[in-house]
Amino acid sequence: MRRADRLFLLIHALRGRRAALPAHRLADTLGVSLRTVYRDVADLQLSGVPIEGEAGVGYVLRKGADIPPLMFNADELEALVVGTRFVRAFGGTRLGNGAKAALLKIEAVLPPELRERSARSRIFAPEVARLESSGMIDRLHDAIEGHRVLRLHYRAQDEATSTREIEPLCLAFWGGSWTIGAWCRLRTDFRSFRPDRIESFEETGEVFEETDVRGLAGYLRTVGGGN
Repeated sequence: MRRADRLFLLIHALRGRRAALPAHRLADTLGVSLRTVYRDVADLQLSGVPIEGEAGVGYVLRKGADIPPLMFNADELEALVVGTRFVRAFGGTRLGNGAKAALLKIEAVLPPELRERSARSRIFAPEVARLESSGMIDRLHDAIEGHRVLRLHYRAQDEATSTREIEPLCLAFWGGSWTIGAWCRLRTDFRSFRPDRIESFEETGEVFEETDVRGLAGYLRTVGGGN
């Protein structure tokens, strides 16, 4: 379990309790040692979370200073559920796993009636074999975040093929197809490429520096009419 997830669950275990919760109970719940519980509680206290208590006695959130639960109405919750399903289906493995984990955290602090509602949405996005399941979107996403230059072997709409070196800037989903926005070194201008027309690609080993003129801001101004 990641430390961030463990700290979230620790706070959730203390929320709304009137009596102190012993450290050994927290350790059993989280599947960690007592030493880890003591260290996590101390770190949360230092960061400003209002936890009171001590080792051997137990811990409780200070009265009147409880961290409020997330509050959603039924429509807001369904929007989150449906959004998660779409991200899992179309966003690639990395974002799909992140969306699933985020929804689990949200549901952990929902009242039972809303938690049940979250499972009843009838809007689905089936996870079938498509471009997103190939790993390409994840690889392009990683290259964008790492500012890594890519060499594409690309097939255009007229079936002409070319090799391009690009500085990848962003991904956009158009409800059926993806594009990757980039600075094309061959054309010395911004271009959008469709991942489903990329026959193969590799990293060149070069890292580029993004600027206002030749980066995401410039690309968005070009495709968005100067906004």
